[in-house]
Amino acid sequence: MSEPKLRSTEANARLHAMLTDVSQQVDWAGKRRDVLTWKRLMTAAWLRAKNEHVEILPAIDGKGFDVIYEPTSKMNGAQVSELMEYVDAWGTEAGVKFRAPAYHDEVGRRRD
Repeated sequence: MSEPKLRSTEANARLHAMLTDVSQQVDWAGKRRDVLTWKRLMTAAWLRAKNEHVEILPAIDGKGFDVIYEPTSKMNGAQVSELMEYVDAWGTEAGVKFRAPAYHDEVGRRRD
C-alpha cells in the first residue's frame, strides 16, 4: 500500500491565504487573532467534527490548558483539502469574503 500523497506547496499557500482572510475579518473571544491561532482553532475544530482525537492537557507551567494534536505539516494532501473545506464552510457562515483565487484541491476537484 502506498503512502498518502503529501500536500502541495499550492495547497499550503491556499490554506494560509484562507486563514489570513479569516484572521483579518473575524474577531474571536473579543479580539482579532493571528493566522497561527486561527490555524490551531480550525484544525482542532475540524478534527473534532471528524470525531478524531484532540487532547486537552494541563499546561506544564500549571497556568491553563493546551490543546494537543498532530500539526498541519504532517497532513497529507487529502487531509489538507478536507481542512480547507472546513475553513471555507466555517468562514462563509461567519461572513468571511475569501480573496484567494480558484484552485484545484488535492484530489482534483475544482473549487471557486
